[in-house]
Order: sequence, then structure tokens, then C-alpha cells
Amino acid sequence: MERQYYPQQDQVVAIQSDFVRRVYNWMGIGLATTAVVAMLTFSSSTTSRLLAQYPGLMLGLVLAELGLVIAISAGINRFRASSATLMFFIYSALNGVTLSVIFLVYAHSSIANTFFVTAGMFAIMSVYGYTTRTDLTSLGNFLFMGLIGIILASVVNIFLGSQSLDWIISCLGVIIFVGLTAYDTQSIKAMAHGGFADAETEQKAAVIGALRLYLDFINLFLMLLRLFGRRD
Repeated sequence: MERQYYPQQDQVVAIQSDFVRRVYNWMGIGLATTAVVAMLTFSSSTTSRLLAQYPGLMLGLVLAELGLVIAISAGINRFRASSATLMFFIYSALNGVTLSVIFLVYAHSSIANTFFVTAGMFAIMSVYGYTTRTDLTSLGNFLFMGLIGIILASVVNIFLGSQSLDWIISCLGVIIFVGLTAYDTQSIKAMAHGGFADAETEQKAAVIGALRLYLDFINLFLMLLRLFGRRD
């Protein structure tokens, strides 16, 4: 018997695919912004020297990034879509500045190889999250608790300086961010299921979705780099 398709179903699928595509485009532009800023920062001897000589400057940038993530996530409904989008790109640029230090620590070829491995893993889990019929909500809750755990363990390890604990944190981090990629992709797809009230609301949702995927990608990349990156 030939399968029948209904206009309403086709419309929902079209809305979902268009929205998810938009989210991934924003995420991609954010990653490109980070990469360009990171390379420009590294190529500037003055900026690199300032970051290396003044740890307080790096801490200030990290705190600014954290503040932006919290502001975007918690206050998205209070911002205009244009403001939320601008904040996302400011965050991406600041992250490029702080990530520029990896060029001082790891071999450039190792960074490139890790990036491509990350992109492959991210793509596979994104496709899985978009196509699976399994509800990943319970998995997402479990992964979020695991994320809190590795954050706390990372803070503790700042004082312990344990290489073994750092290796365990990195391994768990890879597992957690691989899982979160699938979970967040499914969540983003679900956002568009019922459509949006207006273009402003849709753009805000796209910014939040792009931020979540951006964080998944960057953290997965950093965890893999800590595990397999070859130091200069």
C-alpha cells in the first residue's frame, strides 16, 4: 500500500528542517568567528604576550564569557532578537581570544586534526539526534548532572593538579558532550514542532539553539585535544 503524506505533516517537517538549518548556520558562523579571532590573536605578539603575562586578564575574559552565556540563556525573553544575536557573536569573539592560547601549547597540525575529528563526531551525533525516534529527555537530564560533576571535578583538580584525574575528566567530557550534541539537536528540532508566534521569537530560539550546539562543539573539541593533542 502506497504511503500517504498529509500537507500538515509536510508543513511541520519543512518548518523543522528550515529552523534546524538556520540554527546550524548561526552556530557555524559563531565557530568561524571564534577561529578567525583566535588566529588573529595568536598572530599578534602584543596580545599573546599580554595574555601570557597577565593571568588576571585571561580570568577576566573567561568571567565575561560566562556572564554572556548566563545572560543570553536566562534573559533571552527580555532581549530583542538582534541584541541576543549580537551577544552571541561577542561571546564567540571573546572565546576566540581565550582559545588562542592553545596555539602556544599544542602543535598546529594536532589542533587541525582534532578539529576535523570533532567535526565528524559532532555531525554523526547531530544526524542521530535529528533522526532518532527515541526520546532523549532522560538521557539529557543524566548528561546535565554529569556535566555539573566534571565542572566540579575540574575546579578541584586546579588545586590537586592530578594528571590521572584530568584524563578521567577528559574521557567523561567526551562522552557527555557527544551525548549532549544528540540531545540538543533533538531539543532544537522539537522547538520548531509547533511553529513560532513571530519572526522575533523564532530568531531568539535560533540564537539559543546555536549557543547550545556551539558550546557542545567547543567543549568536545577541547576534551579531545586534552586527550590526544600533541604538545609543542
